[in-house]
Amino acid sequence: MASFSCPVPYVVRCSIAKEGGDFNKQRYAKVNGGIIRSISEADLLSRSAKASRALVPSVAENGFVVKEDVRQKIPTKKQLVDPYRQGLIIEGGVGYRQTVVIRSYEVGPDKTATMESLMNLLQETALNHVWMSGLLSNGFGATHGMMKHNLIWVVSRMLVEVDHYPIWGEIVEIDTWVGASGKNGMRRDWLIRSQATGHVYARGTSTWVMMNQQTRRLSKMPEEVRAEISPWFIEKHAIKEDAYEKISKLDDKAKYMNSDLKPKRSDLDMNHHVNNVKYLRWMLETIPDHVLESQQLSSIILEYRRECGSSDIVQSLCEPEENGILRDVDMIEDSEISLLNGFSLASEILKGGGLLGSFDNGTLRYTHLLQIEGEAKNEEIMRGRTTWKKKVTTTIPFSTQ
Repeated sequence: MASFSCPVPYVVRCSIAKEGGDFNKQRYAKVNGGIIRSISEADLLSRSAKASRALVPSVAENGFVVKEDVRQKIPTKKQLVDPYRQGLIIEGGVGYRQTVVIRSYEVGPDKTATMESLMNLLQETALNHVWMSGLLSNGFGATHGMMKHNLIWVVSRMLVEVDHYPIWGEIVEIDTWVGASGKNGMRRDWLIRSQATGHVYARGTSTWVMMNQQTRRLSKMPEEVRAEISPWFIEKHAIKEDAYEKISKLDDKAKYMNSDLKPKRSDLDMNHHVNNVKYLRWMLETIPDHVLESQQLSSIILEYRRECGSSDIVQSLCEPEENGILRDVDMIEDSEISLLNGFSLASEILKGGGLLGSFDNGTLRYTHLLQIEGEAKNEEIMRGRTTWKKKVTTTIPFSTQ
């Protein structure tokens, strides 16, 4: 495997500010024994890119690249800067920060990034973190030791909280790092912040376990793998949870239901199972349209129970949770008089500003379940909970003051 270390005559040491600090601190570069100050992050990335372009990959006589590792240039040693992914190693050499521009295909009708897009960015930065570490083998985020034992990573739980969604064209920085989760698991956290203001837009935390790629059974962490990844563990939490919220299992009496959902080939990832972001899409499709139009998804909890293959047929169930005196906007009927908790109230009062106005300013919570239909009916794929708040109409960046 070819090494992708920058063949440049200087050694780069990045001084990156901690969360909440100055994001424009000086970088330093050592050149021929001397120190040059005020090397910007952009300069480092630019110099690394120029040096990388000087590498000429080995090609066959017909002019085509013959080895996958030559095409990918997967590093075999730890890298500090990745000019192509706009990535930097931070947190004393074990964390990772990537600069991202929100693309047009990552936003919805309101020009803000969707939860699905944010989840994809979290997954991508996690993989790029492993890439920069020099531990990445040819698996989907798997290390060299994991590949020897035929192991892959699978996510068992994920929690994402969003205060503000980035807008189209906005530049954001995504920090990610890992830590231990029990004896055989790994925790990965993320922070998404505005590059312009430093304001944190979203936080995420997740738990990962290892699965044998052939038997599809969960596996203990081999000592070889533990030795690879444990030096990267840090004790830092993006979201602190005292205890996990219990998510109840739904049944066929759930208020909303989508059936006969069939995975497509494009839904499969490199591990040959349906990608977890596709699960999110199936979940959100059961949310009523009026909620999607007026509310903003502020948090999501996903608990994965089993993988979903290309031949599985999926059913998505959704139930609104109790929320004060109103469970769901659907309780407001179009009739002249609505019955609520045994009292008759005129619909004008409900819709005019009193109860419904207070309801709009509160939160909505839904419980979700994805399960297999057919012979394996009621076999759970995932349980989830979504929390929704009234949409924020302004897109003005937050002030740092």
